[in-house]
Amino acid sequence: MSHPLLTAPIGRSLLRLAGPTTGLMLVQILVAAVDVYFIGRLGIDALAAVALVFPFQMLMMNIAMGGMGGSVAASMARALGAARLDDARGLVVHALVLAVASGLVFTAFAWSLAPALYALMGGVGGALEAAVAYSHVWFAGAVLLWLFAFLSSLLRGGGDAATPGLYGLLGSIVYVPLAGILALGVGPWPGLGLVGLAIASMVTTGATVLLLARVVWRGRLGFVPALAGIRLQRRLFAEILRVGLLGSLTTLTANATAMVMAGLVGRFGVAALAGYGIGVRLEFMVAPIAFGIGTGLTTLVGVAAGAGAWRRAVRAAWTGGLVSFGVIGLIGWTVALMPESWARLFASDAAVVAASAAYITRVAPFYCLFGLALTLYFASQGAGRMAVPAIAGVVRMVATILAGWLAVEKFDLGLEGVFAAIAIGMAVYGGLMAGLLLLAPWGPRQPRFK
Repeated sequence: MSHPLLTAPIGRSLLRLAGPTTGLMLVQILVAAVDVYFIGRLGIDALAAVALVFPFQMLMMNIAMGGMGGSVAASMARALGAARLDDARGLVVHALVLAVASGLVFTAFAWSLAPALYALMGGVGGALEAAVAYSHVWFAGAVLLWLFAFLSSLLRGGGDAATPGLYGLLGSIVYVPLAGILALGVGPWPGLGLVGLAIASMVTTGATVLLLARVVWRGRLGFVPALAGIRLQRRLFAEILRVGLLGSLTTLTANATAMVMAGLVGRFGVAALAGYGIGVRLEFMVAPIAFGIGTGLTTLVGVAAGAGAWRRAVRAAWTGGLVSFGVIGLIGWTVALMPESWARLFASDAAVVAASAAYITRVAPFYCLFGLALTLYFASQGAGRMAVPAIAGVVRMVATILAGWLAVEKFDLGLEGVFAAIAIGMAVYGGLMAGLLLLAPWGPRQPRFK
């Protein structure tokens, strides 16, 4: 029987699949802002501690939700599109095994190597102690976060984005007051500080995992999974990992690029770094749009690829990519035309505002290409064709860092040159992703000669 997503209108299907995820991402941005407020109430040591732990938290979440989670959704979508129900049942179990294993790896990292890395990053005294305590508890729940990511991905791959979005929203609503009470206390009880935030995250994530598992085991994927009688197969692990590992490589290169460029910006002083941080906030606000559209494409393209409907897969990818290009481009160009107004929402210092405006005017006009590339990255997960995104991510990293180094060391272009290098990297990334799909659209794999 043909999958409904093979015949439904692409635009309407994309809206139904992308809308809940995009909405949830925007809500989580607000939750993150509330978190910053709570942390600020805890003092300077708490702020510094979270700054040390945050890069590793984001690395894990981006891999779990994007690189590996997207691969889980794509694998499920391709199996259902091809009507391979036995493989679909098997993928549920294989995904859960990988979630537990991945979570344990990150927990082991946090409990062994992370404290030394926090010290190397400049953590000392109370800030380092708070970072280690917070990290130990937060990463103790890593398995729960991976299970949440993979269960959500399985449902999205099955065409149900609404349920993960709804339960994620409920979890966010519960998290805010719970985090405030556990971190700041109530009445005479002083609270647990940063550890309270970590416990609140663990509790709400665990509850959401139970709700999602209940939905999956009630047949929301179109079948009832089973743990017993499923034999672990290298083939099904490879189905997830061959896409997920390349997707994770793209996440790693993006994080490495951001860290190096932040280091280059930091050479121009605290005001420059603060202005850069304000400018980058805009990128964090538009990225969820591309993420939401992209996760919808993972399912649409995956179902079409599984059924061998490659023309539909490519058409869906371009539809979502161009929508992302237009929406994010409109936001980027609008803010680029009034950069100081945006900067003054977050700072009043003239040097900080000037640095932020310099970033926005040079980088924000290229957000359209960044959005296009990120959306096509998720579409490529659905197609199971991740070589191009991985290569494009590495090329972007090299182009950005090389251009930034040349701007500072060879041509003395100053802070503006560093920001121009970031824009160059986005242009290269978007151009490669779109250009290669245009020149070599996806199609059936050619048989290898023996």
